[in-house]
Amino acid sequence: MMYDIVKVGAMPGQNDIKFAAKDVQVYYGDNHAIKDVSVSIEDKTVTAFIGPSGCGKSTFLRCLNRMNDTIDICRVQGDIRLDGQDIYDKRVDPVQLRAKVGMVFQKPNPFPKSIYDNIAYGPRIHGLARSKAELDEIVEKSLRRGAIWDEVKDRLLAPGTGLSGGQQQRLCIARAIATEPEVLLMDEPCSALDPIATGQVEELIDELRESYSVVIVTHSMQQAARVSQKTAFFHLGNLVEYGETGQIFTNPLDPRTESYITGRIG
Repeated sequence: MMYDIVKVGAMPGQNDIKFAAKDVQVYYGDNHAIKDVSVSIEDKTVTAFIGPSGCGKSTFLRCLNRMNDTIDICRVQGDIRLDGQDIYDKRVDPVQLRAKVGMVFQKPNPFPKSIYDNIAYGPRIHGLARSKAELDEIVEKSLRRGAIWDEVKDRLLAPGTGLSGGQQQRLCIARAIATEPEVLLMDEPCSALDPIATGQVEELIDELRESYSVVIVTHSMQQAARVSQKTAFFHLGNLVEYGETGQIFTNPLDPRTESYITGRIG
């Protein structure tokens, strides 16, 4: 049986649309991994992508900052716009795009550099600081926004790899926001963390949505319910349902969504 994608109508006071994707297809060689995905992602909102392993949620996330460009056999078709601009236009520099669309990965991956240089790296290569004083200011501001300044301010020259897992992930979030992005993509950012560190990162995500559009891929439905305002459910490469998080979890409109949330598929 085939179902149409179910969407919930725009709510009063809806935020501006940050990303608009239309009829997106992704192929890995002959494998059709993403099929006809159309979705609008709001600014200053946390949007969660949920669904079983292999359903396409991380693949679609990587379309939003052209990370799939780095995979030789990957082909992306369709239209994806950031603030109305086609991000796959040949005139768009993927490096500049990734400065605007930051990414935090599943496993914390600090550079083998000092805590200071982890944060300073992006602003340096993008020319965001004209002096050491400006760079110092960016580093402090980013570490504060990453909710880790108080823990590392006295050891900025120590290696970032010497921090605990949860601290490393917050360092990576601080590094991602140091280039003043407009969107933060997070691919399973808490899956390698213990419950306390997960709670700290979730609190941080909630604070960050005041300044950014945040898109998070998560296997944890509880996490999606806690941190997001909008949820998209993917299944077998299709975007099945997208709407307000509360509605998706309490009154899904598509039987496949209900089956996933109640544990019958997954």
